[in-house]
Amino acid sequence: MSDIKCVVPIWEKSNLTLEEAASYFNIGINKLRELSDDDKCPFVLWVGSKRLIKRKKLEEYLSKIYSI
Repeated sequence: MSDIKCVVPIWEKSNLTLEEAASYFNIGINKLRELSDDDKCPFVLWVGSKRLIKRKKLEEYLSKIYSI
């Protein structure tokens, strides 16, 4: 077996970590936490206690709002 890692570009990932989402969308990590704390948040995916951001859903959300 080789130790080759497959690196997926951030714009092709379907789910992003908070750090990746903050960098990609130019939004602070604390603001992303605040937005995704709601139980009905459409763009958060919980994997155990890990919070992932659904990239396309957050793009849709941001395209419909005026300010955050």
